[in-house]
Amino acid sequence: MTSPEEPAPDTSTLAEAPGAFSYSGPLPAQPPPRVPHASQRIQDLPADERPREKMMKQGAVALSDAELLALFFRTGMQGLSAIDIGRLLLKKYGSLTALSRQPVSEIQKQKGLGPAKAMDLAAAFELGKRLARQEAVNLRLDNPEAVCQLLGPELRAEPYEVLKIILLTTRCTLIAVEELSRGGLTETIAHPREVMRAAILHSAFAFILVHNHPSGDPTPSATDLAMTRRIRDACILMQIQLHDHIIIGAPSDSRPLGYHSFRETGMI
Repeated sequence: MTSPEEPAPDTSTLAEAPGAFSYSGPLPAQPPPRVPHASQRIQDLPADERPREKMMKQGAVALSDAELLALFFRTGMQGLSAIDIGRLLLKKYGSLTALSRQPVSEIQKQKGLGPAKAMDLAAAFELGKRLARQEAVNLRLDNPEAVCQLLGPELRAEPYEVLKIILLTTRCTLIAVEELSRGGLTETIAHPREVMRAAILHSAFAFILVHNHPSGDPTPSATDLAMTRRIRDACILMQIQLHDHIIIGAPSDSRPLGYHSFRETGMI
């Protein structure tokens, strides 16, 4: 059997450009296009941009909220650095205050976190609340600013309305703080007898009622006004002083300290 004749090579391109070389075969395989990483790992950042090194040189105040969160998380996951996870949490909840209100079961839903890291973060928030309260224990609680220092961080972190009573000595120093009621998103109610019982049990000379508005607006509602009047009337009968009723909200242009004082506004 004779083999078929092979076709003659095509030399037309050579004829068009004498001395030039032309290749008409298959092109060599090209490497796939480089896809940038979704996130740069912390160890790949310049040394002065890494949270730990930055904190060592400049102090914690130089770190962003996301960078501070990253120090608690320590590590991220593939495609997300610890800083990225911090940024995602802040974006999801809007602020550190809102994040601090979340239970561990909610925080651990964030991709890249688990129960251990969520508990570390919740513990850090709780330490912050206790520190703020401890620093205010020895203050004279005869003004709204001192009361906000004592309970503001704690109540601003609450997702629901919470009513607390601050029991005072004759010098307006702290005897105790007790929670009287826990309500919904917009209302909490306490009966005057519950308030009087706490004051009598602790032999308090005076007390201050404090509750929060999770909306951030500390303007008293009609319910707040009615409750305060009832408790004021009960105090007159029991000869116990209602020193103030303070509503904790968020700082704003009109209320830089973020509270409403019934005494300062002449409502008591």
